[in-house]
Amino acid sequence: MKEPATAALEAPGDTTSDQPISSSAGTSPGRRNRLLVTLALGGLTAVAPLSMDMYLPALPEVTESLGSPAATVQLTLTACLMGMAVGQLVVGPMSDKWGRRRPLLAGMALYVVATVLCAFAPNAPLLIAFRLVQGLAGAAGIVIARAVVRDLYDGVAMARFFSTLMLISGVAPVVAPLIGGQLLRFTDWRGVFVVLTGIGLVLTFLVYRSLDETLPPGRRQSGGLGETLRAMRGLLADRAFTGYMLSGGFAFAALFSYISASPFVIQDIYGASPQTFSLLFGLNSIGLVLVGQINGKLLVGRVSLDKTLGWGLAVITLAAAALLVMTSGVLGEPGLAPVAAGLFVLMAAMGLAMPNTNAQALMRSGNAAGSASALLGTSTYLLGAIASPLVGIAGEHTAVPMAAVQLACAVAAVLSFALLCGSRGSRGSRGGAAETTGAAGARATE
Repeated sequence: MKEPATAALEAPGDTTSDQPISSSAGTSPGRRNRLLVTLALGGLTAVAPLSMDMYLPALPEVTESLGSPAATVQLTLTACLMGMAVGQLVVGPMSDKWGRRRPLLAGMALYVVATVLCAFAPNAPLLIAFRLVQGLAGAAGIVIARAVVRDLYDGVAMARFFSTLMLISGVAPVVAPLIGGQLLRFTDWRGVFVVLTGIGLVLTFLVYRSLDETLPPGRRQSGGLGETLRAMRGLLADRAFTGYMLSGGFAFAALFSYISASPFVIQDIYGASPQTFSLLFGLNSIGLVLVGQINGKLLVGRVSLDKTLGWGLAVITLAAAALLVMTSGVLGEPGLAPVAAGLFVLMAAMGLAMPNTNAQALMRSGNAAGSASALLGTSTYLLGAIASPLVGIAGEHTAVPMAAVQLACAVAAVLSFALLCGSRGSRGSRGGAAETTGAAGARATE
């Protein structure tokens, strides 16, 4: 990976720092260890898509195996998302107080145990409960990975690194449903959780061996719950931080509407096999990865982060509107190909939205990176969990609710960005980044 200090591709007039900020040793990761650190952080950010997407092709089989309706089985997705939302709210501030490494290792160990329990769940209610615990534990990897990036990088370097992580974590939604679909040829849905257990063990070992502490004692929060709440209140008082948080959260909710509904839409409504669904899902994920790399390699440092984010949200909204028109049948029955094309465009545009909302928000976090990451993750997964059951509200034989929820979420993301970020958000991506970051940090740590 390119040394952040030498990757000075700033736009004219952009004085945002491109240097890594200090780690526990006072320097950025060494060259020899940087690849392992990047792989570890990428793997941690992949925990959520791995836990969700590998399981998706098996949803119809789980419905039949446990004798539960599709709406109940979809709650296993909602429970995992809710766990990830609440878990990040708890683990993020813990990592600000105790450092990143210990809470991360404890969370990953619990994730492995919970995944084993999912594999042996005898009925839907217990599976929902175990998926909740799995989400709570897996949240440690998601929230702390973002906080570690904030510990090590600032400015456009952070935006570039988030795009690099998208290359790694983006492989997860490409590979996970493919693996899940192929596993169903040889085993049942329980075998999917066995494989997830193995992945959790590998990630835990990789973190233990390669990821050092990145938050030195001098930068840790020393207070208790009161200080944590004051830090979060200070972050939420920053209109631009809240705008980026909501923009990213609603964009993810549009994405998760697709994730939750697509197994039934593609397989039950359009008659595709689990393997075809896995291939289409993988193709859409490749689009997200490619656009994310265009963002990180070509746009960041040359084009304002806000401008790129705005274009991404606009494309998501247009794709969702097109899907609603197609699935409503006003122009006739569209068939699988046009719907798949619309979903591809919507998912690919997430590569412009997600890295830039994270980078812009975290640049305003100061020393409260764990709390900021928790707020970002909690809002994201909470909105996704709310959107998940809505896509099936009209039954399993229409895709209109999926498209309607996607469009509503996309419009909400655009409004949050336009009304709350505005010129204040633009300063965060240009020369005023240091000013806004310092202001937010001061408010968060007073």
